[in-house]
Amino acid sequence: MGDNCIIGRQPILDRNERIYGYELLFRSTDVNAADIQNAGKATANVIINTITSFGITELLGEHKGFINVDLDMLMDEVLEVLPCENIVIELLESIEPSQALTERCLTLKEAGFSLALDDHEYSPNFAELYAIVDIIKIDLLLTPLESLPEIIDHLRHFPCKLLAEKVENIELFTACHALGFDYFQGYYFARPDILKKKKMDANTASLLKLVRLLAEDADIEDIEQAFRISPTLAYKLLMIVNSVGFGNRSKIQGVRHAIAMTGRVQIKRWLQLALFATDGDDAFEHPLLDMAATRAGLMEQLAMVHPELQGDRESSERAFMTGILSLMERIYNISIEELIVNLNLNEEVASALMDRTGHYGKLLQIMEDIEELDMWSASVELTSIGISPDSILDLQMRAFNWRKAG
Repeated sequence: MGDNCIIGRQPILDRNERIYGYELLFRSTDVNAADIQNAGKATANVIINTITSFGITELLGEHKGFINVDLDMLMDEVLEVLPCENIVIELLESIEPSQALTERCLTLKEAGFSLALDDHEYSPNFAELYAIVDIIKIDLLLTPLESLPEIIDHLRHFPCKLLAEKVENIELFTACHALGFDYFQGYYFARPDILKKKKMDANTASLLKLVRLLAEDADIEDIEQAFRISPTLAYKLLMIVNSVGFGNRSKIQGVRHAIAMTGRVQIKRWLQLALFATDGDDAFEHPLLDMAATRAGLMEQLAMVHPELQGDRESSERAFMTGILSLMERIYNISIEELIVNLNLNEEVASALMDRTGHYGKLLQIMEDIEELDMWSASVELTSIGISPDSILDLQMRAFNWRKAG
């Protein structure tokens, strides 16, 4: 595999369904590679170069990064150049217990790294490792639900925490939560049952109105008036804006101050993200909000280098909005058709949301491929519109980190 790759980030949530960390998955952008979907082909050099070149903060923020390693990579001293405070080293299930393995794990623990066992099946042969590792990941596709209580009884004798992997629906999450799992990995949070979806309340309707006002470049007085009608909504927006790193700037005090400090474009984005936000102070720890922000950010970056869209600021803004709105049906009991009418959306954005057509539809399809780790399809689609797949990593880094921009 070459040095060009795309990074997949799969969120790992705690018991409160807030982001604890991400599993980092590396895929080649070489569309001629027959094994492009084989995660094991990500070499140590690619991982080390990627993380050290771009910086761990861009990838992870304040969260932990889980990285899969095979035995050869585990034993390689180059692993120790990674920032131990940010990285959880995940031992692949193919690694067998041995005295050399135990000694290496102890060395890494002493160096400050956290360790995890990936896709693990309980075995007394791993007892020495159970006493060393921090997290044990149990794959729910490989482990029947009814066998979990006995496994947990064995593992609870050790100081490690338990992570349920491949949690793809709310029923599995609820069952594993009741069994006492500490962490959860899977996209159940992005596939809520329709009965769990929120109704569009007065605040959400006001928020949609504000998004529309800003899209139409309305006067600041009209925008402020819309906020006065809904103090709760104003609080939600200011909470989100204040949760972002603005360096040494003072806290945002009000709507006019927020717009003056961050500009209309950025405020427009916070309004769009507010559709996903909870009322807590940790709004950006919500996994669906994080997913929406990253999808929108990368679509914006792709529009900036798209041969037929680059140079047009409105195009990048439309791409961003398409990304945000494409996830709205996941949380609200509202159809895309209703959103299009409520927001008076541009026809190109509307068609992208409705049937994935046009420039923005193509970008949205690429994002969905990347999120599914279908790098073959993503690379082919990128090439077809004149964007080199080899440029995607740099664009991803900007997309991951755009919310920190002041």
